[in-house]
Amino acid sequence: MPTAPLARPTAIRYREKGNHMTTGTNGTPPIRLGIIGTGLAVEKLHWPALRRMPDRFRVVAFANRGRENAERFAEYSGTPMDAWVTDYRELLGRADVDAVLISLPIPLNFPVTKDALEAGKHVVCEKPAGKDLAEGRAFVELADRHPDRVLLIAENWFYRDDLRLARSLLDEGRIGRLHLASWRQVSQMVPKPGEFSSTPWRHDPGYEGGPHLDAGVHHAAQLRLLCGDVDRVSGETQDANTTHGGPSDLSLALRFVGGAAGGYAASYPELAVPEEPNELRLYGTEAVMTVGQDGVRVHRPDGTVEAYRVEGADGGYYNEFLDFADAVGGGASVIGTAAQSYRNMELMLGGLEAARRGEAVAIGPWPGPLAATAVPLWRPTGAAGLFDGLPTTVVRETVGAS
Repeated sequence: MPTAPLARPTAIRYREKGNHMTTGTNGTPPIRLGIIGTGLAVEKLHWPALRRMPDRFRVVAFANRGRENAERFAEYSGTPMDAWVTDYRELLGRADVDAVLISLPIPLNFPVTKDALEAGKHVVCEKPAGKDLAEGRAFVELADRHPDRVLLIAENWFYRDDLRLARSLLDEGRIGRLHLASWRQVSQMVPKPGEFSSTPWRHDPGYEGGPHLDAGVHHAAQLRLLCGDVDRVSGETQDANTTHGGPSDLSLALRFVGGAAGGYAASYPELAVPEEPNELRLYGTEAVMTVGQDGVRVHRPDGTVEAYRVEGADGGYYNEFLDFADAVGGGASVIGTAAQSYRNMELMLGGLEAARRGEAVAIGPWPGPLAATAVPLWRPTGAAGLFDGLPTTVVRETVGAS
């Protein structure tokens, strides 16, 4: 792509930076939340979002088997230790818990969610929906059996502001007809203290696919949000990592329902690798879009580039909790359903199955028809724009032709 100095930035400010007004729908009181599992995901991902939403959520109980983790959570969250229990079933039996956040190892997602729904609680459960496709199907059926309860699978990439912006530009036809998607995602994965790679259950995971079910479903969510469903996948695997369960490498050839072809390669090697852009490239008939660490860029044939940078976003965690709160308090439907999570699993695990069989694997049509716009574009409840009422600023920069 041609490069050129940035012209003077032009800011498109959908909203000045600031705190979102988190008053519950129609003045409803905050949701009384119980947290089951208070490990790294809660500390690094969920709590930073929840602490900004005191009028939406109030933590009244938490369950964790180890006292050390419990004391750590109590310290940074300000939740009293008398709200701690070691058995999550005791938490589920409390009448003052409206909803639970489940943040546990993947093999526990289904059984604990089942117990929570049967106890009458609304549920936010970390992705993915199960340890394999059979359990994923059971998850979808479980949600269908409890239509009066809100179940959100916490696929935060459906809610990321940069990806929602990219999707809106695609919906506007900014690159014309999408005909090819290309994505290479490579990063070293070895146990490092204080990082998710150090979690013992990830080294001998007890679920299919290793990092491709854990991290890879995020990539499936991005592909499906921007490109639509995949109806056929073929794959190859390799392994170059002795510290992590599952194959380190997965390469997929994809056929999207909308007609585009796609290539996706993910590698989590033991060896340190040079820094790579790891950006998704979407090739259209009128322009090319790149989505990565530099933001969202639309590259035009004349050499000009529209560059968008989202500021103030938190990776989608704030937005997914906002979606959950609106569903609990006002009856809205969530984007992160069990069926959507199952589709993400199906793409990754279908690729692994194709690699084992040495032939392409068809996707779908259960649990619903495949679609060229597979994932609805989330907006705040009652908002006309993407960022109305959110603590987000989008800055557009113009890159001139060289």
